[in-house]
Amino acid sequence: MKKETLFTIPNEVVEVAKTLEKKGFEAFLIGGCTRDLLIGRTPKDWDITTNATPKEIISLFTKTFYENEYGTVGVVNENTEDISLKVIEVTPYRLESTYSNKRHPDEIKFGKKIEEDLKRRDFTINAIAVKVVESKGQKNYKGQIIDPYKGQSDISEKIIRTVGDPDERLQEDALRIVRALRLATELSFMINTETQVSIKKNISLLKEISRERVRDEFIKILMSDNPMKGLEMCHEYGLLKIFLPELEAGIGNKQNKAHAYDVWEHSLRTLQHSAKNKWSLEVRLAALFHDIGKPPSRLWSEEKGDWTFHGHDMVGSKITAKILSRLMFPVKTIEKVVKLVRWHMFFSDTDQITLSSVRRLLRNVGKDSIWDLMNVRACDRIGTGRPKEQPYRLRKYHSMIEEVMHDPVSVSMLKINGAKIMEIAGINPSPKIGHILHALLEEVMEDPKLNTTEYLEKRVTDLNKMTEKELQNLGDMGKAKKNAQEESAIKKIREKYWVK
Repeated sequence: MKKETLFTIPNEVVEVAKTLEKKGFEAFLIGGCTRDLLIGRTPKDWDITTNATPKEIISLFTKTFYENEYGTVGVVNENTEDISLKVIEVTPYRLESTYSNKRHPDEIKFGKKIEEDLKRRDFTINAIAVKVVESKGQKNYKGQIIDPYKGQSDISEKIIRTVGDPDERLQEDALRIVRALRLATELSFMINTETQVSIKKNISLLKEISRERVRDEFIKILMSDNPMKGLEMCHEYGLLKIFLPELEAGIGNKQNKAHAYDVWEHSLRTLQHSAKNKWSLEVRLAALFHDIGKPPSRLWSEEKGDWTFHGHDMVGSKITAKILSRLMFPVKTIEKVVKLVRWHMFFSDTDQITLSSVRRLLRNVGKDSIWDLMNVRACDRIGTGRPKEQPYRLRKYHSMIEEVMHDPVSVSMLKINGAKIMEIAGINPSPKIGHILHALLEEVMEDPKLNTTEYLEKRVTDLNKMTEKELQNLGDMGKAKKNAQEESAIKKIREKYWVK
């Protein structure tokens, strides 16, 4: 079926397609970018398929790279700041092949017709090609749609369906199982019945897929707008049983009276709140795994008449490290998420929060991670079924963290120290040195540009000529100004969070 419609396509993409066509080759937008265009989303990347060979593609463009065995050539565009247009991938038409390892085709053969390429695609919504046929103004182009498997209809009905027989498609490349769940999550689509049945039948094939590839799809599920739905589907179809059995241990695992949900649903709701706030991957992982240690640490307390989970934060941090290592996450990601899980139980009553305890927390977590920890805690609260994300206690912690992280105005800021003053002035340790330092601080607070080694060393010689009383007066002025600035800064911080 060929149909023409109007699309918004970057000129850089059209230029690549037209360059191929001017040399007598065919060129079609393909895959995820055509799917997104038809859905009404802005594509994150752009792919073109053609009947040109890799060698022929390379010969037509100034800068390219070709580092794979599948024929894909990266056409580099250095004249754009848009990251989605930095590299436009151009791939020759490919023919169907056998997949002995359930992931990669045994042999790469290039085709001559676009229909041959579409036939080997995974899902109908990805088996739609668009040929740019006419410009209709800046970035607006009329495109000819080729859709032999009714992908547009499935987009309209919000359905994920394989091209052809689902068993054949999924057995060729078992990663398509995870991709189906990921696309359904990202797009809020349903998986059609035949594909559902095939996924459940072939789920064990995923054991043959590299953990890195599964991890990449798992990340996309977590970074979607509705990761809770995605993980529920992963459980329904048996994916978690293979890759995240520790997470399923929370199903039916009742918690204490402070929680409205079992560990499983609480974890998913905590994750979902992190997605609602568009927080980072590390926060989302920590939100999902923060209570992963509860099932193995759960004990019934006759005294309390309730369940207890003593040490679940420490147990959970070890389990989290094991899971993320198994899924081949980068070491830095593992370290940060493990830290967030380990210290997520930092709370105490507002009248017991001290600056020293906040300093210890900051030392344990680090300045770079402290606000992520606060976000995990906010998610945890919502995950229990409580309506307020920022109760007084959490706001109090936010305020005290800012107080601790606030760099105090002190003589340590100066580009000179007591030892240097003694050397320049030729004096022994005495209160006079402190008076000189605070006198210098008073000047620098008035004019920060004076905080240079050259000026301060010269100024020490002048100050040393003053009497002890004169120096003390200047030093006291510096101390008073410093204290006033500190009190003002702390007052503003507390007002920001509506705390005392």
